[in-house]
Amino acid sequence: QVQLVESGGGSVQAGGSLRLSCAASGYRYSSICMGWFRQVQGKEREGVAVKYLNVILSNGGGVTYYADSVKGRFTISQGNGKNTVSLQMNSLKPEDTAMYYCAARSGACGDSWYIDTRYTYWGKGTQVTVSS
Repeated sequence: QVQLVESGGGSVQAGGSLRLSCAASGYRYSSICMGWFRQVQGKEREGVAVKYLNVILSNGGGVTYYADSVKGRFTISQGNGKNTVSLQMNSLKPEDTAMYYCAARSGACGDSWYIDTRYTYWGKGTQVTVSS
């Protein structure tokens, strides 16, 4: 059974930074699309950033995708473990406040990366709160 475990998150003032990490276990795919979605209560879940991971090569490369609202402020990268991704969030804004979920699916990310129903595996979520 594939499991995604998030860490990080918390509360910060506007302009501050936070780092999220997600570790995947229990899967046997050679490549995965893995990243982050967020959801504010009462609103639809939205894609934040995802990254294509070649588990075999594990060289840190791979195409990345970002929502326009976070470009230039957030950076997704492959973590120290080959099955992990990290999301460095800088210049945080109050509108970034949400529950952040790690998501993954086998294969490439592609132009549909932001569609949450395309993802098979989900973490339990971690709260990010940005105060003004």
